[in-house]
Amino acid sequence: MIGVNVPTEFKVTAYLCGLLERHIARFADVGLMTGSRDLTALFATTKVLVVDDEHYMRKVIRTLLMSIGICTIYEAPDGPSGLETIRAMSPDVVIVDWQMPGLDGASFVRMVRSPGSFPYPDVPIIMLTGHGERSRVIEAVKIGVNEFLLKPVSAKSLHDRLVAVLANPRPIVQSGCYYGPVPRNLSPAVAVQSPRNLAVTMHEDGDEALSTLVMLN
Repeated sequence: MIGVNVPTEFKVTAYLCGLLERHIARFADVGLMTGSRDLTALFATTKVLVVDDEHYMRKVIRTLLMSIGICTIYEAPDGPSGLETIRAMSPDVVIVDWQMPGLDGASFVRMVRSPGSFPYPDVPIIMLTGHGERSRVIEAVKIGVNEFLLKPVSAKSLHDRLVAVLANPRPIVQSGCYYGPVPRNLSPAVAVQSPRNLAVTMHEDGDEALSTLVMLN
């Protein structure tokens, strides 16, 4: 091998660059750890209501919630009792099944998203369903659902939806007949001033939610 004399200034520069990279990586790791600790603390104080007519599914969701650090969990076997539990316990998040006898999930959401008659219309809602058709996702977006969760539910998908509604909440807006989270690609001001833009963006938001649904489940 032929020896090459490397100028001292290049050696020093390379050493400093390597040192800087190691410090950047170290601080990045610390930042991730801090975020993780913050999220753990957030989950520990979060109250979640699970509304589902199937006892087994409520237990599955409860077990998954506990596995990711949620300690306070309420259960309701139907829509009316779910509404009463929201009034009594004011949960931070509601997970509701779409298909329930009597008051189904969509009707439940419409009743909650009624600021003139319901005391907690802004509560984040995650819709749980076994059907991921585009039309259903679009409808969920139109009635004010924050996130969509497809059965069978995994701990990761549930965790990601909770992070979305708790750590990165979207503002609640009222525009025309719509009351709920502003679509992901629309500012609150535009949503309020232009119901037409809101309606168009809802379809786009539904498509984005659908793509996220496929990736996360």
